[in-house]
Amino acid sequence: MFEAGAQDRYHLRLHRARSVVLTNDELVEMRAAQRTFEGAYIRTALGQFSFSLIILKIFTAEFYSIGALFAIYGAGILLISLLRRQQGNKQFFSEIGEDGLNRKKFRTSGNVVVVLTALSMAAYGCLLGLTIKLGDA
Repeated sequence: MFEAGAQDRYHLRLHRARSVVLTNDELVEMRAAQRTFEGAYIRTALGQFSFSLIILKIFTAEFYSIGALFAIYGAGILLISLLRRQQGNKQFFSEIGEDGLNRKKFRTSGNVVVVLTALSMAAYGCLLGLTIKLGDA
């Protein structure tokens, strides 16, 4: 999606990605993957944005840093969803290598999980620090 020339580089049954006609089973499989993976990340990001707005609207000024933290966390999850979408496109389509051979590699979403874990650990560490700082004030 966000790669230059990706629609010409990825292939499915010897058709370029931009001109492929999917069977009903392939279409169902692709839609299920989009609902499961892409939708879950988007819903989580929207939930974080909503929670940050609630904190910013309801609570007093000393809680604004916590609301901002949740907004930043939601933006990070949104960026991770873009990474997951890019990797998901590679899951369905094969790629023609430089040597002209068709390569289809299945990759798990381990990279996305590692990035999301690091983001979550950093966000919750900051949340703990901000909560302790609230107790001191």
